Amino acid sequence: MTSDKPSRSPAGFFALGVFFFFGSLMATFAAITLLKPGTFLDQAWKLNMSAHEQMLALGRVIGIPFIVLAVVLFLAGLGWFRRRYWGWVLGVSVIGINLAADITHFFLGDRLKSGAGVVIASLLLFYMTREKVRGYFLEQYRLAQ
Repeated sequence: MTSDKPSRSPAGFFALGVFFFFGSLMATFAAITLLKPGTFLDQAWKLNMSAHEQMLALGRVIGIPFIVLAVVLFLAGLGWFRRRYWGWVLGVSVIGINLAADITHFFLGDRLKSGAGVVIASLLLFYMTREKVRGYFLEQYRLAQ
């Protein structure tokens, strides 16, 4: 027996949606500072000056992938909060790609930072692919049919 009443959101659902929007905001910030370097906004890069220097060496064009990332993360957050199955797929894909990048960086020698990234991304993927979370999105998909 199925009910038309949606189930309660899984624990952590709201936090992960906010995480996607926060990531979008940070990617937007990075894009702006890379496309137009030398403003007061560059001060925030003091948290990771080596990454800033490496990206600036690639030229302003490096800001464009950050715009793409910002849009993808924004769409993931939007789809996540609207309980769209495509939002779940996009969110899982983004975290999966991030995990693959962290694993690559781990083996290239950046063990501490990328190791923490591997752990965090793995835990997020574990959470996102649990039956309760995936089912929460599938339930909405079925209700929309």
